[in-house]
Amino acid sequence: MSSAAQNRTPVPDLSGNWAHPFLTGFEPPASGPGPVLNTSRRPDGVANFQQLVGDYTNPILKPQAAEIVKKHGELSLSGVGYPTPSNQCRPQGVPYILWDFTMQMLQTQDHITMVYRQGNETRRIRMNQPHPQVVKPSWYGDSVGRYEGDTLVIDTIGVKVGPYPMLDMYGTPFSEKLHVVERYRLVDYEEAKDEIDRNVKENSNPMGNGAEIDHAYRGKLLQLHFTVEDEAVFTTPWTATITYWPNLVGWPEQICAENPREYYNNKDSDIPAADKPDF
Repeated sequence: MSSAAQNRTPVPDLSGNWAHPFLTGFEPPASGPGPVLNTSRRPDGVANFQQLVGDYTNPILKPQAAEIVKKHGELSLSGVGYPTPSNQCRPQGVPYILWDFTMQMLQTQDHITMVYRQGNETRRIRMNQPHPQVVKPSWYGDSVGRYEGDTLVIDTIGVKVGPYPMLDMYGTPFSEKLHVVERYRLVDYEEAKDEIDRNVKENSNPMGNGAEIDHAYRGKLLQLHFTVEDEAVFTTPWTATITYWPNLVGWPEQICAENPREYYNNKDSDIPAADKPDF
C-alpha cells in the first residue's frame, strides 16, 4: 500500500479495556504450525491449567527446546511448580505477556501504549519508526508499529533473555534471535467464531481472574494474530491468535509482589491493622 493510500485510510480505533479470561490464552490455528499446547486435560477435554504439561513433541521445537519443555512438564506432573516470569513477579516479555487476562490499549499519533493487569506492566510501541541499527535488549524488546489499512502491525525484536527465558507457561524457551509480529484488528463475532470455538475447547476460564466478558455479546471484538520465529529454538515460524472482548469490569489493581489480593475469592485478605501506633 502506498503512503498516500495509507494517509487516506482512517486510523482504526483499537483503544479500550480488553479481556480474554482464559488460560493459557493462545488460540491454536486451524492448520499449520502452532504454539505448544497442554497435554494435561480435564475430564471434559479442556486443558487443565493446574497441570502445565507442554506438548514437547510439537514439530516446531528443535530437540534442545523440546527437552526443556519436557522437563517443565515432568515437574508439573510431579506436583512441583517451576518458576516463571509471572509467578516470580518478573517482567514477562513478548509473547509471554499475552497470556494476561486484560489489556488496555492507548493510541496516539506517535506511540501505542499497552498496559497489562499484572503489575501494570507496560509496553510502548513507537509508530512509523525503524528499529535502531543496534538494538539494546530490554524486557519487552524494541517494538515499532504501523497501520496497514484497518490493522495495527507491531514488530518486536531484542527481547532480553532473563533468568526465566520462556515465551509461554510451558517453559518454551527463546533466544536473542526471537522475532514477534503482532497484527491487531477489530472483527465481527461471526468472523472470529472459529477461533473462539477453538479457544473454548483448548483453554480454561478460571474464576476470579479480574476479567469479565459477556458471552452473548455480538459487537466488535479485538483480534490479535501473531507470528513467532526464532531460528535457535524453532524449526519454523508459528502462529497463534488471541481474541479480546470488551472487559465488563474496571481495572482492579493487581500488585504481584507483596500482593494482598485473593484472586480465588476476588477480595483482599483480612490483614491485621493496629488502631493506634505502637510508638
